[in-house]
Amino acid sequence: MPDTHSPENKGFGQGDPALARWAEEVFRPEDEVLREIRERSIREGLPPIAVGRFDGLHLEVIARAIGALKAVEIGTLGGYSGVCLLRGMGVHGVLHTFEYSEKHARVASDSFHKARVASRAHIHIGPALQMLREIEAEAPFDLVFIDADKVSYPGYLAWAADHLREGGVVLADNAFGFGEIHRPGGDDGRAALRKFNEELARGGRFRATMLPTAEGLAMGVKIR
Repeated sequence: MPDTHSPENKGFGQGDPALARWAEEVFRPEDEVLREIRERSIREGLPPIAVGRFDGLHLEVIARAIGALKAVEIGTLGGYSGVCLLRGMGVHGVLHTFEYSEKHARVASDSFHKARVASRAHIHIGPALQMLREIEAEAPFDLVFIDADKVSYPGYLAWAADHLREGGVVLADNAFGFGEIHRPGGDDGRAALRKFNEELARGGRFRATMLPTAEGLAMGVKIR
């Protein structure tokens, strides 16, 4: 057997571009439907901030793993992540997705139709912290995915803690604060992300971890 070595202190994440290329070739996280959504969203003038290709696959696989049938997405953008979630939820799964921008919501609506999941995707337009009240009667939910304004992350987490089922999952993108979360100071968004991470990790409502994607995908399972 070849000589192998696994260090006692393993690195957090893997930044080797060659390994990234290999993983994409093997796992093929983005198909033609998702690629079209990404490219059309950019052509329509949406900011190029959709989840990464592997992030989308993570969302689908986690939704499948927990058997999610009722999910909430905060931050629709062009519908890329919503399609990934719905693919993992099966034909009976329903997604409530919240988007502040009417333009983004229109692009997302086209995405859901092109991906043939529109009948299971309900787009709510407006400030999410207010609009979330509209669906509270449908709680408890199986999964909440947060990828919106960073200042409101602690509020979104509090909502998820109150409206997920026990064993339900909360996921949050950009939890590394664009590589700045560990640095002192910063703007209100960075402070809010610190508060979010600390509450998720140590608040007692979730057993949580960090998936070391480039942006940091925080994940918590509700325990009480």
